[in-house]
Amino acid sequence: MKGGSGSMEKLKPILAIISLQFGYAGMYIITMVSFKHGMDHWVLATYRHIVATLVMAPFALVFERKIRPKMTLPIFYRLLALGILEPLMDQNFYYIGLKSTSASYTSAFTNALPAVTFILALIFRLETVNFKKIHSIAKVVGTVITLGGAMVMTLYKGPAIEIVKAAHSSFHGGSTTATGQHWVTGTLAIMGSISTWAAFFILQSFTLKLYPAELSLVTLICGIGSILNFAVSMIFVRDLSAWKIGMDSGTLAAVYSGVVCSGIAYYVQSIVIKQRGPVFTTSFSPMCMVITSFLGALVLAEKIHLGSIIGAIFIVIGLYSVVWGKSKDVVNPLDEKIVAQELPITNVVKQHGHDLSGAPTNDLDVSRAPTNGGTAHT
Repeated sequence: MKGGSGSMEKLKPILAIISLQFGYAGMYIITMVSFKHGMDHWVLATYRHIVATLVMAPFALVFERKIRPKMTLPIFYRLLALGILEPLMDQNFYYIGLKSTSASYTSAFTNALPAVTFILALIFRLETVNFKKIHSIAKVVGTVITLGGAMVMTLYKGPAIEIVKAAHSSFHGGSTTATGQHWVTGTLAIMGSISTWAAFFILQSFTLKLYPAELSLVTLICGIGSILNFAVSMIFVRDLSAWKIGMDSGTLAAVYSGVVCSGIAYYVQSIVIKQRGPVFTTSFSPMCMVITSFLGALVLAEKIHLGSIIGAIFIVIGLYSVVWGKSKDVVNPLDEKIVAQELPITNVVKQHGHDLSGAPTNDLDVSRAPTNGGTAHT
């Protein structure tokens, strides 16, 4: 019984991240439809995080009222940085990339996220590399292959391949093929999105050590993101009619992405980052790419280009090389460290050697990194 229970505990993070991929795939499609109907990306990002804040705040207030750490200036600065990195920069870079290219291309390109996260994790000593060990070499080689695949997608477009013949393409709001100039702009925007998203994961893993109340953390990040997006929207969106709310695809996109992809996703990612680290958290994105490609063909009549397919193959090969190497890093006292996880996670402060903040450091591969008395560096 004990062994079965331990296996189930190990499967929970995997099942949670896989579930998120279905949520992200739906968001790609719904968001693209809203853009085709004239939704402004600044307005969408603002509404999305307002919805996420309103949905998550009651849970944070009720479930974490006794365990919520005291707000300090260093924690606030980290929260502000998290709000800038993900709700403001990542979301809007991503939306610009999505509007300029296609849902399937954007989804495929974001598979480079684990490689970028791994590079940043190395810089901030969340990951270690030992070239005497095969699994460490696999992580480095996988990262290089992944970045090579991203370069192929950027530099080579190739002929279009139609997965599903669309008989009623006019229903989808016009052609989904972007011009060459827009494709380059979109690709650069997606690169910016991936970089800021990876930085968000890294900073989030540090912040969780100082502020181990996941629901409250999510609520504060989304609240700060709402304020920042609204402030920037006031500069770039002069047409007040863009803020109009109705029973349309724009409202659906804001509610769906706010609840599923900001509120729930941030919370689940916080839990999995604590258990398995930021690289593992980003390692299931190819599933989202496959789902999005088929939904994009069916719903949006999108065509996938040969360069995207070739690049995506390289990215997936590199990605799983990184994941395989990462899996060999996980030391098996994992069963001890995964305590019963319910809503919310009450991460009781434990003194595990270097880390006095309550976060399991071994899963983040920082067991050999100095922690300055338990306080994480950024």
